[in-house]
Amino acid sequence: QVQLVESGGGLVQAGESLRLSCAASGRTFSTYRMGWFRQAPGKEREFVASISRRGLNTYYTDSVKGRLTISRDNAKNTLYLQLNSLKPEDTAVYYCAASASNSAYFDPQLYSYWGQGTQVTVSS
Repeated sequence: QVQLVESGGGLVQAGESLRLSCAASGRTFSTYRMGWFRQAPGKEREFVASISRRGLNTYYTDSVKGRLTISRDNAKNTLYLQLNSLKPEDTAVYYCAASASNSAYFDPQLYSYWGQGTQVTVSS
């Protein structure tokens, strides 16, 4: 089992950057595939990015490719999401999640553990 706590959200202007962190408890962080999802008001939760257990493989939804970077530090039990060139449409609550599955990295149903979320607001 793993507990996740996000931090780093805030209010920024379009074009600026943020770095989100997700601290994981327990000694099994490296055994989970990790992902970031986001949910905007009135919309369903959507996949943003995922990273494999050792950090060798990353996946992104098309709308964030080239602007967002997912990474992890297994020694520190921490997941990161670097958000650059932010746009108003990136405004959402961002959640980190952990999955024991080896397939469908984009499917939130396959992620067993979730953080409480951190708000990112981008003004135009």
